[in-house]
Parts: sequence; structure tokens; C-alpha cells
Amino acid sequence: MATLHTVLPVVFAVCAAFSNAVATVLQRKAALTVPRSQGFRAGLMLDLLRRPVWLAGILAVIGAAVCQALALATGPLTVVQPLFVLELPLTLVVASLLMRRRLPGTGWLAVTVVVAGLAVALAAASPTGNRTHVELDRWIPALAVCAGAVAGLAVAALRRPEGRARAACLGAATAISYAVTAALMKTATHVLDEQGLVGFFTAWQTYGFALTGVCALFLLENAMQAGPLVASQPALTLGDATVSLVLGITLYEEEIRSGWWVLPELFGVVLIAAGVFALARIPLTRSLVAPDEERQTAAAP
Repeated sequence: MATLHTVLPVVFAVCAAFSNAVATVLQRKAALTVPRSQGFRAGLMLDLLRRPVWLAGILAVIGAAVCQALALATGPLTVVQPLFVLELPLTLVVASLLMRRRLPGTGWLAVTVVVAGLAVALAAASPTGNRTHVELDRWIPALAVCAGAVAGLAVAALRRPEGRARAACLGAATAISYAVTAALMKTATHVLDEQGLVGFFTAWQTYGFALTGVCALFLLENAMQAGPLVASQPALTLGDATVSLVLGITLYEEEIRSGWWVLPELFGVVLIAAGVFALARIPLTRSLVAPDEERQTAAAP
């Protein structure tokens, strides 16, 4: 039974990461076909709704959300969310298939490094704990800090021209929003399991994760148009895992091993970061950016 409780969240989280990878490729293709703007544009979502490719991406997002909810219902936040680091390698694999282009040897090496780093980090950290309820006095400061960080990053992005800095700010803001969405979703799924639909639809966390999820999607779509993947994707991938780890420890009182275990944990993190940055720089990744955007962002500071 203990093994089952360990395997289930991992399987569901990997399925969610794969669905998100498919969604990312489809949404990125759609986002590059709509008019661009210097600031946030409310009509962006309306334009995207007219693109069948974007709608297919939304279906993949829904599938990912279901898998993520099942993962969070059966495992700790500190196990589930770091596994979403796999989203970037999976995104490149899916993109190579859809675009009928081979992932180069350096790309496969980077994928291997990311997977190895994640395995080392999680094995060393050995996260434990699966608290199902969080008191309101814990939620208020956590949500306030995260909301302030997202707002600050959004303002910083708007003050920068299109390019790497703007994309990185929006990618980081998206990462925080995704992490908060997951934290709220975890409580909401346990409410659904214990109190049924009535409890689920009367819990504030349900509407909280719906709101933050929409916010994350909006920020992601704008990050896609703001600059190259080499800036936005590492911030999104690493930021989501980091913020989720902090929220899992501070909100849900989950624990990771300390002492000398910190050394292999840090080594795993370094491997993940190296692999993610390498993946974000390969030609296949850059080919997901429109040619005119690539030229503009290459000249941006």
C-alpha cells in the first residue's frame, strides 16, 4: 500500500506533465498566429478562441488538470510539482514529432541530464507528509506574498521592451501562479473527496485555484509572445518547482531530508538547471519562435 501511494502520484504527475507538453506546443503555435502588442491585450484570448489548434491545446490543459488533481490528491505537493520539470523535455519531444524534426544528440543528452537530476534530487530529498487541510491564517500571508510577487513581475515586464528580460519576468510570474494553483487545488481535491460536490463548490479554495489558473494561462500566453523560450521556459520550469517546494513545506508542513542530504539535493538541482538551460537553447526550441520575433529578441538586452 505504501508503494502504491508513492507510485500513483508519480504516474499521474508524469501524465499531467505530458499533457501540458502537448498543450504548450499547440498553444505556442496558435499564439504566434495572432496580432502582437506592446502591452497586455484583453482581446488576445478572443483571438485565440478562434484558433482550433489553441482549442485543442485547451483540451490538453484540461486533461493535465485532471491528472494533476489526482496526483495532488494522492501525494505531497513537494513530490508532484517538481515532476513538472519533465514538461520541458517532453515539450521538445512532442515538438520534434509534430514538426517532423529530429531532436539533436545534444538535446537528448540534455533530456537525460534533466531526468537524472530530477531523480537524484527527489531521491535525496525524499519528501514526506500529505496534510490535507491548511488553516486560513497560513493561507493569507502565503497568498499575499505570491500575489505581490506576481504583480511586481508583471509590472517589471511591462516596463521592458520585447525580449529576454520581459519573457523571463512573465515566465516567473506564470510559475508562481501555477504553484499557487496547485497548492489550492490540493486542498480542493481533498474537500471533494471528503465532502462531495457540495463541499467542493462551497470551498473558497475551489474558486481560488480556478482564478489563479486563469491568471497563469493569461500570463503564459503573453510570455509566449514576449520573447524566446530560452528566457521564459527556464524561469517557468524552475520557478514552478521551487515555489511549489516552498509552499509544500510552509503550508502543508511537508518535509525533506536535511543534513548531508543537502549536497546530493543541490547536485540534482544543478543538473536540472543545466539541462533546462541547454534544452532552451537548442535550435528546435528556437524554431518555436516566429522568425520576426527571433530577430527582435536577439537584439533586445
